[in-house]
This record gives sequence, structure tokens and C-alpha cells, in this order.
Amino acid sequence: MKLLLVEDDRAIAESLVSGLRADGHEVAHVSTGADALAATGYDLVLLDLGLPDVDGRDVCRQLRQRGSIPIIMLTARGDEFDRVLGLELGADDYVTKPFSRRELAARIRAVGRRVQPNHDDGASTGPSNGGDELIVGPLRVDRRSRRVHLHGDELTLTAKEFDVLAYLAADPGVVFSRTEILERVWDVNWYGPTKTVDAHVAALRRKLGDHHWIEAVRGVGFRLEAPP
Repeated sequence: MKLLLVEDDRAIAESLVSGLRADGHEVAHVSTGADALAATGYDLVLLDLGLPDVDGRDVCRQLRQRGSIPIIMLTARGDEFDRVLGLELGADDYVTKPFSRRELAARIRAVGRRVQPNHDDGASTGPSNGGDELIVGPLRVDRRSRRVHLHGDELTLTAKEFDVLAYLAADPGVVFSRTEILERVWDVNWYGPTKTVDAHVAALRRKLGDHHWIEAVRGVGFRLEAPP
């Protein structure tokens, strides 16, 4: 994967570039928001918020207005408000410094799975994973506005319920383990019970009105498909 790293701290940038290249990625590094907006030819952006020329949140907003390239924010701001604001501006994920190389690698893999393009012959009725709107039968999940509609009616979901649903809807029919869902929706270093996922799936089933929307695969995890 070709990554664009936007980070003004030279020491952090050098460490990240070295680690990411060791993981097999191509990495281009820029240190300002202006250079980030001028860059091209990348598959995913790792965006620091504390840039010297432009607020990283403004860079995120402008990048999102241009297209659906995935963005992972890197920041020392760990407050829930900042996390929510970053996601509302269009970021696909949010990693708080300090973070481990293993955590960042997992986040990149998770976001990559969600946004990789569909390589079928175009006949699939599933969502286009690179877009902001995921469509599975009568279900529409808009990742930018964080709204969900079923048969045209809007559903009221909690933040975590939305994140779980969007993660499953990005690849309908694919089984995701509880651990994968926890790593993507909660945190790669989650130490709580995996039954947390089950509780949120149960709530989603109630709101979707049909438990067939989300199938439990015994001993593995869950998959989302439109009911027959």
C-alpha cells in the first residue's frame, strides 16, 4: 500500500517511515498541510493534526471533499470530543499518541479492508467499499453523515452501533471475528470481554427489525447480509 505520512516532527516521522517500510508499505513523507494537499498517488493518509501551517482537521476536511481516500488521524489529542470531531470531518480512524507500531499496523490493515475496491464484474449489489455510502439491499449507511436508513426510514443508533454496522456493511457476506470488530471499532489493545460485540449486535438486530440482518457464525464471529 502507498502511504502518505503527514507529520512535522522529524524524529517521529523517521521512526514511522522506517517501521512502515519494514511492514512492506511504500511511504511518502511531508511535513506541512500545504504539501499534503499537493501530494498525489497514495492509497491512504496518516495525518498528524498538529501541523505548522494548517490545522490538520482542515487538511482532513479538504482531503475528504476531494474524494474517498482513507484517512487515519495521528494526534496527541485524546479527548472524546476531538475523536468524534475527527470522525465527523471524514477521518476513517483516529490513533492517539503514543501508539505502538503494532497498533498502527492493525489500524492500517483494518481501514484497508474496509475501503479496498470491489474487483468483481460490476454486477454485485453490494456496496462500493471506496465510497462514503454503503448499500446492502434496502439498508443505506452513510459514513460521512453517520446516518443509517432502512427502507427510507432513518434509524437512531449510538456511535458504537453505527461503527459496528458500518464495519460489517463495508464487506457484506464476509465473516468478521469478534476480535477484528473490537480492534476496529474499539481499540487494538482492548482488554474487555468480547461479549461487548454481542451486546451491540443484539441492539442492532432490534433496531434493524430482523435478526437475519446480522448472522452469528458459531465460534467465529458475525456477518451482515440483507435478509432473504
